[in-house]
Amino acid sequence: MAYETINPATGEKIKTFDELSDADINKAIEKADSAFQSWKKTSFSERAELLKKVGELLRDRKEELGKLMTLEMGKPIKEGISEAEKCAWVCDFYAENAENFLSEEPVESDASESFLAYNPLGVVLAVMPWNFPFWQVFRFAAPATMAGNTGVLKHASNVPQCAEAIEKLFTDAGYPEGVFQNLLMNSDQIPTLLEHPAIKAATLTGSEYAGSAVAKKAGEMIKKTVLELGGSDPYVVLADADLEETAKTCATSRMINSGQSCIAAKRFIVEKSVIDEFTNLFTKQMKTFEMGNPSDENTKLGPMAREDLRDDIHEQVQKSIEAGATCTLGGEIPDKDGAWYPATILTGVKKGMPAFDEEIFGPVAAIIEAEDEEHAIELANDSKYGLGAAVFTQDVEKGRKIAAEKLEAGCCFVNEFVRSDPRLPFGGIKMSGYGRELSKQGIREFVNLKTVYVA
Repeated sequence: MAYETINPATGEKIKTFDELSDADINKAIEKADSAFQSWKKTSFSERAELLKKVGELLRDRKEELGKLMTLEMGKPIKEGISEAEKCAWVCDFYAENAENFLSEEPVESDASESFLAYNPLGVVLAVMPWNFPFWQVFRFAAPATMAGNTGVLKHASNVPQCAEAIEKLFTDAGYPEGVFQNLLMNSDQIPTLLEHPAIKAATLTGSEYAGSAVAKKAGEMIKKTVLELGGSDPYVVLADADLEETAKTCATSRMINSGQSCIAAKRFIVEKSVIDEFTNLFTKQMKTFEMGNPSDENTKLGPMAREDLRDDIHEQVQKSIEAGATCTLGGEIPDKDGAWYPATILTGVKKGMPAFDEEIFGPVAAIIEAEDEEHAIELANDSKYGLGAAVFTQDVEKGRKIAAEKLEAGCCFVNEFVRSDPRLPFGGIKMSGYGRELSKQGIREFVNLKTVYVA
């Protein structure tokens, strides 16, 4: 598949890029490995100075980068600018904290001295998706390079200009050649790349299929992987929740990035006694997300990233309706060019329908009735996914207990929508993947945790 910039708002093909040959990819890996030999010897302060410069460039170029995201994958411009700012935040966070996160830790033993040391692994491959074309990359690149690794990026084929812009940020900040490289390559070339002895580990954010394929090949080569895959995040709305605020928060979460987020709320599981009131309030909020020009800063719902993706979620909606769900808002493909799909609500959703069982990666909300609190938690956990989850209740202690002990997900929030934050570990369980990004735990994924024993 060729790398192409296609404006999803119009369907217009903007630019096509040639993919690298196997020989070119091999040279890039060798360059990354050569760079690692010197990069791993640099001090944390040297690395931090460069990463802070990347953060400065991200802030300086946020308007330009936001427009690039809008052009290539349809992200509303306001959200694109915010994404660039968030990337700057993660750069600052690791520039300031990496040395502390990776400092030697003394451990008591029979030795005169024993401690844990954290050493970089080498070249790390990042396979990244289009939906957050900068953030997904930076939450890998910032900690990995601060730890002393070098990185090579295989980005999604529909955001090549975003991928090139990311490499340029590192280059313009003064990083040594080879520390971070963007490779315009075909997905079919990934297995061969994973066989290269210089590639020591891989991280992937994407579909179950892609994650499984990379994990299988990396497993054959005995190489570490971190996977952040899909999600069908449940939001449990209990009878005692502040329904007006809850409906607003739930709609915001469902519609982030035009609904194209792994951790967007997707299944709204509501206690029977308040489901009608919640549905009315939620519908009112969803109606505020009108389709509009993604270049307009007032637009809250842009196009989906590609027409084939739009068609896929429409099929999921139709199959759910055929299985007994009711579409109370949206659900029709607009008669216009581009990958457009409206804010959509399905009620009466039950297990066995795509809206319950599958991830719907677009602006579609599934409302599910629960008999009581226990049943709501059971429905929330009845999923092959386990990325994020939330519970809404005015009894904060009860919400805390449900989030900490009962919901099966990697990230559980109380009275707020799930989001990623550099200060907090991020990742999932079950078919949503394994390993963690961000925080202290994230930077320690791609290092050798070494035991040192001094007699």
